[in-house]
Amino acid sequence: MRSHPYPATLRRQWSADLTPDQLYAVLKLRSEVFVVEQNSVYADPDGRDLEPGTRHFWLEADDSPAPQAYLRLLEEPGGTFRIGRVCTARAARGRGYSRRLVEAALAEVGRVECVLDAQTYVVDFYASFGFEPQGAEFIEDGIPHLRMRRSP
Repeated sequence: MRSHPYPATLRRQWSADLTPDQLYAVLKLRSEVFVVEQNSVYADPDGRDLEPGTRHFWLEADDSPAPQAYLRLLEEPGGTFRIGRVCTARAARGRGYSRRLVEAALAEVGRVECVLDAQTYVVDFYASFGFEPQGAEFIEDGIPHLRMRRSP
């Protein structure tokens, strides 16, 4: 018996270990969600995907090697980590994939300070992991966001 109704394999790669095919696949998913679906024209590849401390997490469904959900974990100065680029393919939503990715990223870093910029409609989702809003709402790429922080 499977422990989850939507089985998927968690993948985690340091930036230096990503193959060109893997990088293309995650950038394609991010573009489909953030640029096309959310109609937000911006340069998603921001120069941080290949930084030495960057870690990429994604889930592949058992029946497809294409990423179904994705998260990027960055090391920031001072020992803080930044979670970002969290997205799920439209066809894979409602399966708990984003939750699995955030849990994996937080398990990776342990009890250290983490920050993220959450689209306002998912603030409660991140609050369920102990993130708290910091400051006022701001607009990033035409979408309302809140900066959130999780302290050790």
